Amino acid sequence: MNDRAGKARWTSPLRRRRGPEWAKQTPTWSQARPMLIADALKRASARPSGNWFVVGASRDVRPSGRPLGRTVSGIEIVVWRSETGQPHAGPGACPHLGAPLRDSRVVCGRLVCHWHGLALDGSAFAGWQPYPVYDDGVLLWVRLDAVGGEEPSEQPVVPVRPAAGSGVDAVFTAVGVCEPEDVVANRLDPWHGSWYHPYSFVDLTVVQEPQESEHDAFVVDVSFRVAGRLVVPVRAEFSAPEPRTVVMHIADGEGASSVVETHATPLTGVADEHPRTAVVEAVVATSERRGFALARAAAPVLRPLMRRAAGRLWRDDLAYAERRWMLRSTGRFPD
Repeated sequence: MNDRAGKARWTSPLRRRRGPEWAKQTPTWSQARPMLIADALKRASARPSGNWFVVGASRDVRPSGRPLGRTVSGIEIVVWRSETGQPHAGPGACPHLGAPLRDSRVVCGRLVCHWHGLALDGSAFAGWQPYPVYDDGVLLWVRLDAVGGEEPSEQPVVPVRPAAGSGVDAVFTAVGVCEPEDVVANRLDPWHGSWYHPYSFVDLTVVQEPQESEHDAFVVDVSFRVAGRLVVPVRAEFSAPEPRTVVMHIADGEGASSVVETHATPLTGVADEHPRTAVVEAVVATSERRGFALARAAAPVLRPLMRRAAGRLWRDDLAYAERRWMLRSTGRFPD
C-alpha cells in the first residue's frame, strides 16, 4: 500500500493569471464613491481607542538594550524594558535638566541619564510621571490621556491575529506629511489597489461594501502578484477597529487568518502647520501548509524581505495620503 495514501495531496498556491493587462482592466472610479469612503472613515473615527498609540515593534526594545525614543502628537516619550522584560514608558526629557532620555543607557533595568547619571526605574520621580505601556507581542503601545482625550482603557484595541508562535511577523515604519485620517482613508479605499499598485495586486474586485449596522468591512477578492503572470488569489477583509488602525485579514485562500495591520500615529501636535504621521505596519503571516515551519525558522531572514515589500507599497501610499492632506488643507478636496 502506498505510504502516501490518505495524505492530502500537495497543491501549489500559485495560479496563472489570464486577465487583462493594466490599461484594459475595468475602471473602479465609479465604485470608489467619495461619500462611501468618507462614511467608513467617520465610523472608524467614532470608535474608542482608549487613548492608546502604537510607538514601534516589540522586538525593537529589549532588556538591557537601547531605549526607544518617539514623539507622539508633539509629546516626547521614551520606552525601555526592565531586566525581566517588562516595558516602561514616560516623558522623554530627564526631570533634572531636560536631557533627551532616548540617548540614555539601560543599566540593570533602570534608565540612566547620560548627562548626570539620574536613574529612573519606571516609577514616578520628581515630577516625572510614567505612561501606561502595553506590549501585545508584536507592537508596543503607549497611552497618552492628555492627547487622546477619551475615556482611558486598560489596554488597546489589539486586532485578532494568528495564534502566538504560529506565524511570522515583521514591522515596517515610514513617515509622511499628513494626518492619521489620511492614512486610514487610503486603506479604506481598496479600489485603488490594482490601478495604483499593479506590481503587487491584480484582478481586484470589491465583493461587499461596509454595512453600518452589520459587517462594517470591505470584502475584496484580489490576487497577489508573485512574478509575471503567477499570482496567489485570496479573499481579504478590510476593517477599522479604532480611529488610527485598519486591518486587512485574509479570510480565505492561501495564508488564511494572516493579517496586515496599518497603524497611524501622529508625530506632531494638532496645531502644527505641517503635520507628520508615522505609519507602523505589522504583517503577521501564517499558513496551514506543512512547510510553513521552515518559514518560521527562517523568520530573521524573511523579516527584511517582508519590510521591503511593505516599503514599496508605502512609497506610493504615503504619496496618496500626503496628496489627500494637501488637498484638504487647501480646501480643494472633492466633496
